[in-house]
Amino acid sequence: MIPGAGSPWGDHDDHALLAAHVRGEPDAFGELFARHRDRLWAVALRTMGNPDDAADGLQDALIAAYRRAETFRGDCAVTTWLHRVVVNACLDRLRALNVRRAEPLPDDVEEYARAGRDRPAPLDPSVATEVSEQRGLVLRALRELPDEQRAAIVLVDLEGHSVAEVAEMLQCAPGTVKSRCSRGRARLARLLAPLLEEADGGPGATPARNPQSARAVPPTQPRAPPAG
Repeated sequence: MIPGAGSPWGDHDDHALLAAHVRGEPDAFGELFARHRDRLWAVALRTMGNPDDAADGLQDALIAAYRRAETFRGDCAVTTWLHRVVVNACLDRLRALNVRRAEPLPDDVEEYARAGRDRPAPLDPSVATEVSEQRGLVLRALRELPDEQRAAIVLVDLEGHSVAEVAEMLQCAPGTVKSRCSRGRARLARLLAPLLEEADGGPGATPARNPQSARAVPPTQPRAPPAG
């Protein structure tokens, strides 16, 4: 079902929905979440590293956003604010757990970032296999990054936010975001080199310079995030 179809809130933009929620309208926040559910799930999944922890992090974020909606100042897109709440909730949970993610990320994690966009025609099976392998290599390396570097790269390189927006989300200086991205990309390049060589069966592979290349990988059929 398309978010907003048959809903009385379908003609309202995100700012209007959030304002209606603050006024006490019972269904407004649910409509807002349904509208952006897949993108928020993608951010949580990439940041946490596995579906179980991502579901917990997203739940924490939605509770926080529901309760603190009146703190939204209206000086950025509602989606930017929601992404900030999700990332910060996930980072708080990671700090509390104080463990490295051990489970591999699902190979189809990139599909969530394209939710709501026009999807291309299915790839040739041989091309799809190669694409899936390349995406898996990037994600295997991504989960090895420190939490703050991973969050910066997820938001800048994979979600496409500006450095200024990410600085606001993570409540740090723009220079800090740039530094985290730079260090994270350098570490990803080092991590990807042996992974690519392993996948190709030997040395000589060219490592990916920037994880942003994974963002252009066309998805196959996506799985749905956990129900809200």
